[in-house]
Amino acid sequence: MPPAVETPRGAQTPPAAPDPLTVVPTRHYARWVAAAAAIVVVAQFLHGLATNPVWEWDVFRAYVLSETILQAVWVTLQLTFYATALGFVLGTVLAFMRLSRNPVLQTVAWTYIWIFRSIPVIVQLVFWFNLSALYERLGVGIPFGPVFWSVDSDSLIGTIGAAVIGLTLHQAAYAAEIVRGGVIAVDQGQLEAAAALGIPRLRQIRRIVLPQAMRAILPTAGNEVIGLLKGTSLVYVMAIGELFYQVQVVYGRNGRVIPLLLVATAWYVVLTSLLSIGQYYVERHFARGTDRTPPPTPVERARRLARTLRTRAAQRDRPFTVPEPSGGVR
Repeated sequence: MPPAVETPRGAQTPPAAPDPLTVVPTRHYARWVAAAAAIVVVAQFLHGLATNPVWEWDVFRAYVLSETILQAVWVTLQLTFYATALGFVLGTVLAFMRLSRNPVLQTVAWTYIWIFRSIPVIVQLVFWFNLSALYERLGVGIPFGPVFWSVDSDSLIGTIGAAVIGLTLHQAAYAAEIVRGGVIAVDQGQLEAAAALGIPRLRQIRRIVLPQAMRAILPTAGNEVIGLLKGTSLVYVMAIGELFYQVQVVYGRNGRVIPLLLVATAWYVVLTSLLSIGQYYVERHFARGTDRTPPPTPVERARRLARTLRTRAAQRDRPFTVPEPSGGVR
């Protein structure tokens, strides 16, 4: 046994070391139960999709890429593009009219927004579809005076034109409020500084206001465009061969309602996903001024993962050599 060490008189005995603490991780039982329930529900749904014969996946495969459906998808995209472009152009004009100091412009813009947000879009579509019953001919001339040139309403507008007009005017009312909200979100001190520097008003709007307002406009505008894409299905009342109308025509002939509705659903999901991806990259573009180190995009993450996997594979395939001792053998 080692000899006992005597503690000098007056010296303090060092404190004993504390017992090690047992760290117990927090257990979230409710989260695990909720996750397990969600997995069971999703698994049941997927099992039903795969085994329920009512879905008729063979009919779905036969029509999802058929020429009739692809033409209907193209019509849906055309309606969405024209109504979005024209609606946001008109909406931007209405937004700045509401922000104007001219009471006449403010009143006209407010009245337009009030009316077109109050009337359901399907009512507007039916109205423009029957415009020829109200105005048989449209012309150009002196206000309250003679008409120099006129044309038949049906030949000038047509069915597609009536649908685009109805969707555009409806979309412009909502786009005006979206743009106005984005402009109001910009700090007014920047406009005062730009005015003090003598920058023209239009250049202030184009180079200072709109680039910053886009960060507030884009999320809501993206939702509106996606809603418009799905809202084009309402033009079925005008017998336009868009996606939903064409699906109705097909299942009206063969009676395969469920698989044909699934075809329309699949295409709407695909188109909405593409619009969401485009919205993500546009928002990322306009966020450059505030976020100098944005998170990597999914493509960049995939490339980074591929490089990591290639590097690890190369290191695994490299032969391992034992380094020689530098000091020699003793």
